[in-house]
Amino acid sequence: MSLIEVITTKENLNRAYKKVVENKGASGIDGITVEELGNYIKSSKEDIMNSIRNRRYFPKPVRRVYIPKSNGKMRPLGIPTALDRTIQQAIAQPISDIYEEIFSEYSYGFRPNRSCHDAIKQALVYLNDGYEWVIDIDIEQFFDKVNHDKLIQILREQVNDSTTLNLIHKYMKAGVMEQGLVKATRTGVPQGGPLSVVLSNIYLDKLDKELEQRGLRFVRYADDVLIFTKSEMAANRVMKSISDWTLRKLFLKVNATKSKVVRPTRSKYLGFTFLKHGGQWKVKPTTEKKKALYKKMSEYLKRGKAISRSLVVTIK
Repeated sequence: MSLIEVITTKENLNRAYKKVVENKGASGIDGITVEELGNYIKSSKEDIMNSIRNRRYFPKPVRRVYIPKSNGKMRPLGIPTALDRTIQQAIAQPISDIYEEIFSEYSYGFRPNRSCHDAIKQALVYLNDGYEWVIDIDIEQFFDKVNHDKLIQILREQVNDSTTLNLIHKYMKAGVMEQGLVKATRTGVPQGGPLSVVLSNIYLDKLDKELEQRGLRFVRYADDVLIFTKSEMAANRVMKSISDWTLRKLFLKVNATKSKVVRPTRSKYLGFTFLKHGGQWKVKPTTEKKKALYKKMSEYLKRGKAISRSLVVTIK
């Protein structure tokens, strides 16, 4: 079977649909909710599948929304329609299976049976092995800057199916609707769809392979990368060479103001920082994360709100 046939099998589509329903989420620009999606698919399933196989399917633009980040700024998300989320999920499933065989052991973001806690544990292994200089790499506007042609070129190495590549390319070019106006997307993969996280891992797998080839110790969670060295001189050298390589090979700019070479106690990664206790490196949540949790709990436990709930619910 070709990959597009695998994507459009009944089993794969049903699995994708169940996943989208499970994740719930808001409706896209067509207003069709996840709850209404089932009936829509039943009535139009054959037409949708044929249009995908014959390259006549065109995804709708994503709906732009903004969510607050921990630093007070807003993160742009692109909400695809419920149908497009299902098709994206159907594409992502077999592609993830292909790439799980080749992804780096030190890539932890949005992969099965891996979490940010695993990334932190691996960072501790490096620190306790004596790699006590940390290179914190911040890729500037990663999700907005992914080069479409480069991504398709990378995908072509493992995905030998032109119809699937054509469909993925359409999703990248689908555009964004904001305040009633549709803007074209010439670069980037909009955050918010099931496909964007898989594509971002595929794109940055090239960085993982470069770091592995150089024999460097690193952890990566999506576009958050830490590299560990034994000396400050080595760390500065790696920072410069990796920044140059990323720009030259992946057309991504490393943010010079946010990227830094630091000691572990000054490093913040996935809501954690490091401390040395009894000669061993340990991990602890950052002060900001603790404050955020305290604030959230204080809000939840306010007398007026808490009294209206049963004690069982509050404790749970």
